Amino acid sequence: MIKKSFAVCMLSVLVFSCKKEVSKTTEVKAVNDSVAKTEIKEDLFKPVDTAYSPKNTTEDYIKALQYYQSKTEREIAAGSPEQNNKVYEDYVEVRNKYIEGLSRLHTDILDKYVNYYDSGSDSYKFPENIKKLAAQFKKEGLEFREVGEGYTEIWSVPDHYFTIFKNKVTPDYNSYIAQMAMEAKENYAADAGLIISWKELGERLIFWENFMKKYPESQLLKTVKKDYNNYLHDYLYGMDNTPTYETADGKLYEENRNEYKRIIKKYPNSYTAKRVQEFLALFDAQVPVDQIREKMNVENDY
Repeated sequence: MIKKSFAVCMLSVLVFSCKKEVSKTTEVKAVNDSVAKTEIKEDLFKPVDTAYSPKNTTEDYIKALQYYQSKTEREIAAGSPEQNNKVYEDYVEVRNKYIEGLSRLHTDILDKYVNYYDSGSDSYKFPENIKKLAAQFKKEGLEFREVGEGYTEIWSVPDHYFTIFKNKVTPDYNSYIAQMAMEAKENYAADAGLIISWKELGERLIFWENFMKKYPESQLLKTVKKDYNNYLHDYLYGMDNTPTYETADGKLYEENRNEYKRIIKKYPNSYTAKRVQEFLALFDAQVPVDQIREKMNVENDY
């Protein structure tokens, strides 16, 4: 009797065990099928063309941005740092094209954006459609950015690219993307005038000078040189509404002269300090500004 009971018990255990295994197999198969279906669905999705078309909707562009970010994240997870440099370049290019499409689609909103500012409360009062669109943009790492003279543009949020590519690219690209994220936190200039401080501009010059020294073979060198030269030009001559000198008598403003002294003292062996010293010497010798510009030729400097 005991043997029969034991046999029945063992049989029950075996049956239960088999059912459990079948259940597990079924669950795994279901999960795998679900993943396969998701991958197939994503592979079948075709984002709208990057070339602008008035037929495209906001949702079309949002889905395209999502598609390429997801695709990019998968690629960099499997790629080498060198491969991911190219992925970064491609991602920036395609994302900018879609942002351009969104901007053209919402020209009416961008044109009217600054008009929603209420001076009484020192804040913006947006209608619901713009609030909804801003919230939608935020999820995709986009924002409305006022750039001066009544213009508003659609930008990627400052840290968008660094969040995705941090430590997934080569050291030069990692440093470049991180610095670009920092610099994009605030507008550089607006209404033909510098917004950041002269000191901050000086520090940017030193950063990019050091970058070029540290990564002389970087694929980014051409871009960085151009940016450095543009910064140096603004640092020395200023902009239309924030010049570094008095146009009437050609004298340097004390604020700028003090900044030049600071940069020379702090970074005496830098190329930037060398160029600033040359600039000061020419000004102190009362050389006309147009001749100083010709002699220094900072547009094609570094």
